Amino acid sequence: MEHPCGLFTLSNQPVPLKSISVDVSINQFVADVSATLDYKNEETGPVEALFVFPMDEDSAVYSFQAVVDGKNIVAEIREKQQAQEDYENAISQGQAAFLLEQDSSSGDIFRCSIGNLPPGQKATVTMSYVQELSLEADEAVRFVLPAILNPRYLLQESAETNSITSYISRILGKELPYTFSVSANICSSNGIEKVHSSCALSPLKYLADDKTVAQVSLAEGHKFDRDVEILVYYGGRNTPSVSLELPQAGAKPGSLMGDTAMMVSFYPSISVAEGESTSGEFIFLVDRSGSMNSPLNFEKGSQFRISSAKETLILLLKSLPLGCYFNIYGFGSTFDYFFPESVEYTQQTMEEAVQRVKSLKADLGGTEILEALTDIYSKSCKPNHPRQLFVFTDGEVCDTGLVIAEVQRHSQNHRCFSFGIGEGASTSLIKGIARASGGTAEFIMDKDRMQLKALRSLKRALQPVVQDISFTWTLPLGVETTLLSPAPTMIFHGQRLIVYAQLKGTNAVTGEVCLQYTLCGNIVRSTVPFSLDPKADDKLTIHRLAAKSLIQTLERSSQDAAEEKKKVVDISLQSGVVSPHTAYIAINKELNEPIQGPLTQRDIPLAHRYHFHFFMSLYPLCSSLSVLYISPLLQLISLQKADGSWELDEALTSVLGVSVQAALSKDVPSWATILAVLWLHSSFWGQREEWELLEKKAVAWIQAHSDSSLGECIEAANALLKSSVDPAVFGL
Repeated sequence: MEHPCGLFTLSNQPVPLKSISVDVSINQFVADVSATLDYKNEETGPVEALFVFPMDEDSAVYSFQAVVDGKNIVAEIREKQQAQEDYENAISQGQAAFLLEQDSSSGDIFRCSIGNLPPGQKATVTMSYVQELSLEADEAVRFVLPAILNPRYLLQESAETNSITSYISRILGKELPYTFSVSANICSSNGIEKVHSSCALSPLKYLADDKTVAQVSLAEGHKFDRDVEILVYYGGRNTPSVSLELPQAGAKPGSLMGDTAMMVSFYPSISVAEGESTSGEFIFLVDRSGSMNSPLNFEKGSQFRISSAKETLILLLKSLPLGCYFNIYGFGSTFDYFFPESVEYTQQTMEEAVQRVKSLKADLGGTEILEALTDIYSKSCKPNHPRQLFVFTDGEVCDTGLVIAEVQRHSQNHRCFSFGIGEGASTSLIKGIARASGGTAEFIMDKDRMQLKALRSLKRALQPVVQDISFTWTLPLGVETTLLSPAPTMIFHGQRLIVYAQLKGTNAVTGEVCLQYTLCGNIVRSTVPFSLDPKADDKLTIHRLAAKSLIQTLERSSQDAAEEKKKVVDISLQSGVVSPHTAYIAINKELNEPIQGPLTQRDIPLAHRYHFHFFMSLYPLCSSLSVLYISPLLQLISLQKADGSWELDEALTSVLGVSVQAALSKDVPSWATILAVLWLHSSFWGQREEWELLEKKAVAWIQAHSDSSLGECIEAANALLKSSVDPAVFGL
């Protein structure tokens, strides 16, 4: 039997999608993205092409259009059910139709349907969206174009659900039958210092002498087989700012799009001098499903996810303060825990936990986090010890709404710090549970160190609690503001804080906004003046980001579901931003004649995330994933006691690279701990963020167990280790 002409998947089905090209415009910390998909039907009959793809949960999709035979067909946004019915009616009548919709169970999955593409016909569809970009610890602005969409594991409660990801055809990335390209234009008034990426890039090209505009693109030959991460480093430090945008032409005054929109950015600075809490209940919930046996990325030599999680847990355990409480849960198809209830952090409980962490395996089957969460929430919180939940998962869960709702129900009793591990982690799940509980979300991809991001979150969890957060506006008479995004419930040092507002009446010159909160009993204010001079933007970026924020807030509301859905639909139809209840529909009604013949469905394949057994063929020496490679840094950390001290023994001297006899030259209680701290500073300064919490414990212990000879001991220890660390490290 002869096959029709065209490109084929491994199942010998022709693929009508020929190319994907993406244009990204990054302006400060906002990205505007246009993705163009080119199709051609090379079969003898009409086809329907279905392309399911991931997208960051915070993306605001605001435009969809198609070009057929040179004719531009602009899609309209409608209620989803109506759009789906219009689409089905159009293709049943032989008309070409185009549908773009968000998955009802997860905000980070979209589906593009191309119906009734005639034989020999070409079609191009373009969708556009805007999104805020996250800020990394090193102040890089991070843009990610997701490519990996892992199958979402069905929760027991939703096993009847038809998961949109379950039927997608998947093949190895190098065999994808369509091409892929990305080009990014970057703009910043502070200048662009450098650009890094998880993928090979063309050289950075500056388009202005002052380096405020630049361009970069993916190197040729890149396949759509991994997430594209771009990190942009600007010249100036982040400062508070206010941006105003003119309303949409012709929109009704008083409506979201008919008034000026405002974006306010704060960068609160919570001084370390305010002190850190030594209390708290720290619960670590770790994904132990089979997918955690995968490497973090597709490069040979990449660390396995479960191994990285184990290293991170050991580091977190060593960094906890004395007097707190802790527990560790593992989840998969079932769940387990180290202790029936959270236990006090002591030398004995810490040692027991570290030994159990070393033996953890990714052996609990599927990814069902809900049952473990329910068990955690069923146990009473410890008085005067705020509950802090740390969740580590590769996030392959179907119907994330159930999980987020469970976290939301208990948001008054805890904060959740979430970590998406590896490519394809659900941004809806990771961001959703953090947002619902006032925590933060981190994503670990490529060469990111999980330990660094986990310790950053632990530092945030130990920060003093911020209370009574509010915004006040100083505006001329006749000018009013309405907050479009909820006031934050938590503020962390070094974290960007963005809120949106609607401004009515701009016949004035200046105004100011003040962020106010209470910290350690003191009232803190941060005021930003701004000019009431809104700028025009034909893409209405601020309005659409504000609409997305408002839609997400309403979706999380516990109020009347029907009323909230009505509000979401209204905002979505006003702004053009897709919601779970709306979709874009375009119909080509000008075909010369109805399409003849039966309609054949073609599912566009996505890249396959390699299975565990494939990677074992790349690592034939790796006989067991339970074996944990212990780096010198982790060896030293593993030897530290719960109170922050070290004992002088052969294990310590082996790590330090000195003989036991030489190390015994001083006979003072703090000698071993002084040596360990100096070695950290001289050998692993570049990873200081990973060990500064346990160093703080060590220095406090040294100060409590030393006398006037401390300076002399530090000098002798520097000489022994051939280092030159400043005694000021120890408070001298």
